Amino acid sequence: MLKEDLRLVFKSKRNSLSEQDSEELSLQIANRSLNMNIWNHSNYHIFFPIEKKNEIDTKLIIQIIQGKDKNVVLPKTDFKNKIITNFLLTDATLLKINELGISEPHSGINVNENEIEVIFIPLLCFDSTGHRVGYGGGYYDMLLKKCPIETLKIGLSFFDPIEKIEDITINDIKMDYCITPTKIYNF
Repeated sequence: MLKEDLRLVFKSKRNSLSEQDSEELSLQIANRSLNMNIWNHSNYHIFFPIEKKNEIDTKLIIQIIQGKDKNVVLPKTDFKNKIITNFLLTDATLLKINELGISEPHSGINVNENEIEVIFIPLLCFDSTGHRVGYGGGYYDMLLKKCPIETLKIGLSFFDPIEKIEDITINDIKMDYCITPTKIYNF
């Protein structure tokens, strides 16, 4: 299937999940992340969910990162220039809801892409080769191109992979892993 068609299918699938199902699946994904050999790094980039779009509750993984005394790095999206900047989450970080309903840092300590060691990536669906379908803005692909090649790229999905996304381009960056409620996929 093409990305545009997959977006429609998986938005609908995700929207059909009950709040209870979404919470339980998010917990399973967070617990599964604990089984990964990724916790020896310092800087973990992770997004806050768009709750009205029934996204995975990443606050559970944020708690894990903080509980391991690691740095949480949050994205701030510049929609005009189509870029993501990164800010360290501290006790002093002021969060604001952006135009898409995402909590993001208003200001704070900027973190350069070179310092990101692990990045958790939002997606709607992914395929068996590690490519993903997001919302179509390309923000994360642009961010991933700026990160060091050894940065671990980890997708988070409620659903198992499809066989193939048909319209992958050279600009689509593959993930290293994707965590679902039932399995960790390694690419």
